[in-house]
Amino acid sequence: MRRRMDAYLEPLVEPERLALYQAVCEFADHEIAPELLVWERQHCLLPDKAIRAIADLGLFGLTVAEEYGGQGGTQMDLVLMGLALGYHSQSVAITPGAAVSLGIKPLQLCGREDQKRAHLPDLAAGKRMFVFGLSEPGRGSDAANPEVRATHIAEGWRLQGEKCWSTNAKWASHIIVHAMTNPEGPRGHRSTCFIVPMDDPRVHYQEMHGKQVWMQSSTGAIALDQVEVPDSAILGTEHDGFRVMATTLNGGRLFIAGLALASLGYALDRCCTYAQERRQFADQPIGRFQRVQDVILDIDIALEQGLTWLLHLVRQYDAGTLHREAAAKVKIECSRRASELLPLAMEMCGGVACLDEFGLVRHWRDLFVCRVGEGSNFALKTLATRPLMPHIQDMLQ
Repeated sequence: MRRRMDAYLEPLVEPERLALYQAVCEFADHEIAPELLVWERQHCLLPDKAIRAIADLGLFGLTVAEEYGGQGGTQMDLVLMGLALGYHSQSVAITPGAAVSLGIKPLQLCGREDQKRAHLPDLAAGKRMFVFGLSEPGRGSDAANPEVRATHIAEGWRLQGEKCWSTNAKWASHIIVHAMTNPEGPRGHRSTCFIVPMDDPRVHYQEMHGKQVWMQSSTGAIALDQVEVPDSAILGTEHDGFRVMATTLNGGRLFIAGLALASLGYALDRCCTYAQERRQFADQPIGRFQRVQDVILDIDIALEQGLTWLLHLVRQYDAGTLHREAAAKVKIECSRRASELLPLAMEMCGGVACLDEFGLVRHWRDLFVCRVGEGSNFALKTLATRPLMPHIQDMLQ
């Protein structure tokens, strides 16, 4: 099924990458979309069979170098995958998306060679999954100062504390724990990241129940009860956890912006079809009304603008020239604009938009995560504003 956003992607993306995007679109149309209502109505997470199919397509190894068993792709490939899967469901797209951008990326960017060889082949094949332990019950936007503590002992380190809102926790083989190791150190050099196996008997996972967004995505709380790890478990270098975290989140924010645009793309196609098929007032299509046209055109403009901006920044990311502020801004604006337009799309379609089978309510719900995930938009606005007022940037809150 051709999507309206395909017309905007075609002049922006190389043919071989567009072919990957189209292959994932076809997979999503035939393997994911027909099952979504069943999964949602049964309140089940993404089934193992679907995860295996995603792995067989090579999506978990999309950005992993071929020498480690991956596809050798780039962030552009990852964002295109998110657009393709997120069109039907953000919670399906985030499963391989977070596995790569939050699980594999830190290892690729900051890991030692022995760590890469020990984990990347199985991660690329979907046989393992890393989860990034960042958020905590008492720490959300203040992620630079984790409450989880890592204390130096003779054999290595002892970790104590709890992580929450950890995407893919149910399926994770390891958790990357961002922990405080140097409380008195300078800002940005107080924490360290550790690779911790989830099967350690002192690691306790619990799915966070009652969540009404990203319904098919696993979101877990992970408690660390005096977990001991050797020095070799450090990812990156000691007291350099903030750099690992910040470097990882840059790419993740681009992916989240893509999910917001995927939802917008779905809304555009749904509204265009409905406006031409739904007939009222002397049996005329509702698309003839200017107010209906206004909603559709606003969605179309926001989608085209967002895709053009996002892919420009993705190219900068792949070239190593992307600034943190730029990633924050595109994530803020794409999630904000999509969240503003989805309620209008639903209002335009009327009562039918409330039905799960129509699809719009799923995207309206999931867009909340795009606003608060990978850094709350409220907090990211301060980050993005700092370069605009450099003389007082340290005072901004």
